[in-house]
Amino acid sequence: MPADTPALDGHTDTVPDIVGRLGAPIGLAIFTEGNHFPALLGGEIIEPFRAWARAQAQYAGLTLDNIVVVTLPQPMIVGMLLGGGITLGNLTIEVSRTSGFYPDIVMGGATPLTRLRKASLVETEARVFARNRGLSLLVAAGNPLHLQSLDDLAHPSLRIVMASESEPGARHQYISSLEALIGQEATKSILTHETVTFPGRLGIQHRDVLQAIAGREADVGIIFHHLARFFAATYPELCTMVTVPGAEQYSSTIAMAWTVDALRAPAAKAFSEFFLGVAREVYPRYGFATMNEAEFGATLRLE
Repeated sequence: MPADTPALDGHTDTVPDIVGRLGAPIGLAIFTEGNHFPALLGGEIIEPFRAWARAQAQYAGLTLDNIVVVTLPQPMIVGMLLGGGITLGNLTIEVSRTSGFYPDIVMGGATPLTRLRKASLVETEARVFARNRGLSLLVAAGNPLHLQSLDDLAHPSLRIVMASESEPGARHQYISSLEALIGQEATKSILTHETVTFPGRLGIQHRDVLQAIAGREADVGIIFHHLARFFAATYPELCTMVTVPGAEQYSSTIAMAWTVDALRAPAAKAFSEFFLGVAREVYPRYGFATMNEAEFGATLRLE
């Protein structure tokens, strides 16, 4: 495989974030940035889509029992597609049209989708379907250090964790948001006591930040609001969320694009129709922003 093929070499139980069955016929494949997995895989999208498709005459014949969803950071998704695979230790999973493990739909931000368009891997247009609410803080359960605001992060003994350099899009958003909210000098000070590495870190923030807080490798995590909310609700014995006033104005969107000559184009068409019909209501229930009619479904030109 090419040297730049993404590799996951963390702990012995490291597995890629793939939902579905590999080696079996795939009815629909979605490759997506992983930060919205609680909404996409939260029970209100995939199974309801199957039921909806069965009730539509034009889609009733689709075989959708094996829907494969890959939820990894955007650079890994791009790397898998450009490099033709992903490596886990001695195992390489081929990502190609020939293998069938290949997306029909790619979800992500404008920059990675544009990069895939330049490689002629996705179509020229994408549709916006979600906007996050900026950053929040994730701290240990009970907030033992009594952190209440970004100003509290200035204490030099506090260890901070957030998206690593391997997730430049999210990291840039966090840093630029901090600079806008508390100033460049305060942000620079905070970053001097960032926990950059720890055993088993993969460069996947929706694993790394929670792991760092749970394992006491860091005192506070800077992460998207919807992820902090999800982790605090799912693992209350491990962590608590601290919201950051004003952070929502420094948000970003997620869009979806079809791959060129999608292998399972009818299924991609069906999913797009269903998804764009429900996502505007579903995503806010998982901590995303409420989007107006003009914003939701807006077309992004990738050229």
